[in-house]
Amino acid sequence: MTQLKFINRPVAKFDNFFSDFFSPSVWANPSADVTGTPAANVHETPSAYILEISAPGRNKEDFKVNLDQDLLTVSYEKNEEKKTEDEKTIRREFHHTSFKRSFSLDEKVDAANIQAKYENGILKIELPKKPEVQQQPKQIAIS
Repeated sequence: MTQLKFINRPVAKFDNFFSDFFSPSVWANPSADVTGTPAANVHETPSAYILEISAPGRNKEDFKVNLDQDLLTVSYEKNEEKKTEDEKTIRREFHHTSFKRSFSLDEKVDAANIQAKYENGILKIELPKKPEVQQQPKQIAIS
């Protein structure tokens, strides 16, 4: 006889769905997930891995990219805006939260030559492959 197991998961209330869905914080950064962590793409070329993090509207000075052994950590620390006495905010929809993402690197990455560039809202980190790992095109003879 087959037994069924039920996983106890909290069910969101239907009325909260609409208030959460139309909340400005959800739409502040459409490339981020619900927690505010920005989305990332990873591409591979014959000579490198390219990590792209979507983080529009930020300053490159506020990013930190650290490598500790085989763990690459990208973080962004939000700087508080200065308020002026003669300016009153009526509506605020811009929302940039601090975040921290970590990526495990394997032995194929040449850690000494990692480069990062922030341009057009994308933080692009190039992780070059070690020379002995780079894929070389190879012609295969047909017999």
